[in-house]
Amino acid sequence: MRIGIDIGGTKVRMGVVDGGVIYRKIEAPTKAHESEEIILENLCDMIRKIKNSNIKGIGIGVPSVVDAEQGIVYNAVNIPAWKKVYLKDILEREFRLPVFVNNESNCFAFGERYYGEGTSHRHIVCVTLGTGVGAGIIINNELYYGNNTGAGEIGSLPYLDADYEYYCSRKLFDRNNVTGRDALNLALTGNANMLALWDELGGHIGNLIKAILFTYDPQAIILGGGLSAGYQLFYKKMFEVAGTFPYPETLKRVRVLLSKKEDINLLGAAALVL
Repeated sequence: MRIGIDIGGTKVRMGVVDGGVIYRKIEAPTKAHESEEIILENLCDMIRKIKNSNIKGIGIGVPSVVDAEQGIVYNAVNIPAWKKVYLKDILEREFRLPVFVNNESNCFAFGERYYGEGTSHRHIVCVTLGTGVGAGIIINNELYYGNNTGAGEIGSLPYLDADYEYYCSRKLFDRNNVTGRDALNLALTGNANMLALWDELGGHIGNLIKAILFTYDPQAIILGGGLSAGYQLFYKKMFEVAGTFPYPETLKRVRVLLSKKEDINLLGAAALVL
């Protein structure tokens, strides 16, 4: 058994995982605007609640740049006090268990590789479409994250007058004064403006897919994150634009898949212990 932890800017989720099954899951507010020490104590309290004598290790996904070898978290997104946190050392001293820390998008990719849509592929790119745009990359069945866990920061690639994150994340909806959830609900009622907005998103994601094909040439691209809930509204435009990729044989052989498991990040975090 392992503990998988997903630390976000608003909440911390964790569960006890064994064989790809989550046997106990809890969540609590991150307390993101408190001090480093208070946030860490909150995290430790949660671990104490679900830890048992069968736990073999702890895996943690965080929204930040990470020194994965040392388990150091740098400048966590939406957690101002976490500038440089020696998370691995702190938790290993506290719980006397091996601790593994990585970027949340890499945990998403690990989860998809072992328990999700990527189990039959050796080369996959897993894209999160939500508050931002990130990606986890699996090459030859191994997680590739670069020297500073930054290899999947595809949202920061230049695109149009900004970058892909500006056009493929919640920022697109923010600029139109609507949340992704409201945009989805309105579009499903036939609202023309919201249907057009999801269509626009699909076009931008289609261009992002082309960038991924040029860069990584994977067997599969797996889409997840909050905005993937609107897949039925943007997939046609996405495939239309992605279909302009200049190498037709590549298009024939790549699969674009949708993440299906709600807790895939927790499973991926726990898989870090493997």
